[in-house]
Amino acid sequence: MKKEKRSFPRRAILLAVCFLLICLSACGSRSAAESADCTGSGAAKEETAGQLEEIGSTESEQTEKVTMQMKINDTTVTVQWEENESVSALMDLVRENPLTVDMSMYGGFEQVGPLGTSLPRNDKQTTTSAGDIVLYSGNQIVVFYGSNSWAYTRLGHVELSWAEMTDLLSHGDVTITLSVE
Repeated sequence: MKKEKRSFPRRAILLAVCFLLICLSACGSRSAAESADCTGSGAAKEETAGQLEEIGSTESEQTEKVTMQMKINDTTVTVQWEENESVSALMDLVRENPLTVDMSMYGGFEQVGPLGTSLPRNDKQTTTSAGDIVLYSGNQIVVFYGSNSWAYTRLGHVELSWAEMTDLLSHGDVTITLSVE
């Protein structure tokens, strides 16, 4: 009798795992090329694949040509920008004229400054680290030289060490300048 009781929970667990695997495999997404493979003829498939390659190369060429630069006081820093709606809006904002933001030290771990306008936001609870650039309340840019946990929209990350970020940001208010080249 004990064996039957043990096998029932095992069977129930096995059934639940199988059910989850089936459900999760159905959630997989297909790329446009794969969708075309399922629905189109051979010629249509080749044409669609060619169009996708063309679009991909055009997008990568545009990405290479237009980059947003950031200066902290007179130091140009390398930033790995996120690919999101907020960064796109920020890039559009500075495309014609550079934006200079007067930053203020806050909390001993960040510099914060007003953008003068609101950007689209997608705040998520996150823990920041030195070099992180985030959007706060949709209208303030924050650059970290320490760590903090809050709901922010990630914009990018300065590719410097903690010591370098601390040296740039912890000795008083700074000015950042954003521009597109």
